[in-house]
Amino acid sequence: MIWGGHAVRVFASREPVDLRKGFEGLSALVRSSLGHDPTSGDLFLFVSRNRLRAKVLLWDGTGLCLLSKRLESGRFVALWERSRADAIELSAAELSLFLDGCEAIGRERLSARRVDPKRLLSSGFYVRKPPCSTSNESKIRRS
Repeated sequence: MIWGGHAVRVFASREPVDLRKGFEGLSALVRSSLGHDPTSGDLFLFVSRNRLRAKVLLWDGTGLCLLSKRLESGRFVALWERSRADAIELSAAELSLFLDGCEAIGRERLSARRVDPKRLLSSGFYVRKPPCSTSNESKIRRS
């Protein structure tokens, strides 16, 4: 997969988009309607009004990439009809399911929520130092 694991955030447009737009047009939509920076490393999903096409805009560290998909049968889920939230956020796993045509996306969360490191600290989660550490297996607080 081109995007990196569970740590990546995916933001979907809250309305259908004219997918004739390219890098500059979609980047402008990310800034104006989604309120994010297209070079943040997050992924941004756009779907056409007829839901036959979708594009994902991502920054790979050296430039913008644009993944485009056209379904041969069926339609993508209309996320804007199923979500009442201001921002539609998906996990990388949910994005993969969406691009595969899964109809459950947007109805309910299908993957675990991201874990906040600050919450781990307050819960008292400890981890042992790696074997190459200089001290003898003392416990440290994970950050």
